[in-house]
Amino acid sequence: MVGIFMTPGKFITFEGGEGAGKSTQAELLRERLGALGIRTILTREPGGSPFAEEIRHLLLDPRHKERSPLADALLFYAARHDHLTRTIGPALEAGNWLVSDRFSDSTRAYQGAAGGVSGDILETLEKWVVGDRRPDLTYILDMPPELGLKRAEERRGHDAVDGFENLDLDFHKRLRQGFLDIAKAEPERCFVIDANRDIDAIASEIWRICEKRLIPEAVTK
Repeated sequence: MVGIFMTPGKFITFEGGEGAGKSTQAELLRERLGALGIRTILTREPGGSPFAEEIRHLLLDPRHKERSPLADALLFYAARHDHLTRTIGPALEAGNWLVSDRFSDSTRAYQGAAGGVSGDILETLEKWVVGDRRPDLTYILDMPPELGLKRAEERRGHDAVDGFENLDLDFHKRLRQGFLDIAKAEPERCFVIDANRDIDAIASEIWRICEKRLIPEAVTK
């Protein structure tokens, strides 16, 4: 494993609709990378830094459900700027790997494809906030929205439903298609993973892709 810590930091993101299992798979990948001696930080959006976590509470608060998709997009990018500045950028520059549960593809899918915010607006925000700090690898966990929403409900239990889970099925169908369109447009970065399977089977496929695309040869020898 000599020289692993000298490799440049990598940025990996997990995307997908409600209940697809992103958080679970992100944690499993972080653990596997860590077992190889790769310093890996697990983060999330919205959130990942103190100010961004405050915005997260606002965005997910069901009491504020009467917001426009554009208002949401602006809040997400405000949180993302803080996340990039305080967490993602410094960690990558120090040679760490970042695994994030959601990033800007979620805004493009939720507020753009499903919510109707203009692609031009989102591209402008993306240019100014994210710039060239795009993920090296993105997993899009895909499943029918009916199944994902049921999983999310079972996971939530008696907790209050957040504003996004509470949107109608047509919204979630547009959301799913939005993610699939992103993957089709950027096949070198994005990999669609069938999330309607056993957790271990999904994790194995995710690892095979990561190992092939990002893991230095020195790690696997």
